[in-house]
Amino acid sequence: MAKNTIYSALDLRDGFYQILMRESDIGLTAVSTPSGILWEWLVMPQGLTNAPATFNRCVTHLLRSVRDFAPSYFDDVFVYSRAVNGKTDVEVHKEHLR
Repeated sequence: MAKNTIYSALDLRDGFYQILMRESDIGLTAVSTPSGILWEWLVMPQGLTNAPATFNRCVTHLLRSVRDFAPSYFDDVFVYSRAVNGKTDVEVHKEHLR
């Protein structure tokens, strides 16, 4: 990272809610509201014991092909670039962000 000249930090918005619950686990997320309505999560809510580890595993897996210039930490992705092969650092960074 030290020789790079451009850095971007991206925050994955509502990342947990992008992961579907396993059908067999949906009932385990059920809560009853004060009005008596039963609510079950179809997507992974925040607060489940293994939710952060599951989310981190998904993000790491999805970004494995770009980890040389875009490491991640939970819902944050850090993209860094420098000029290479006759391209400016801005051109390279735009390609990385694509």
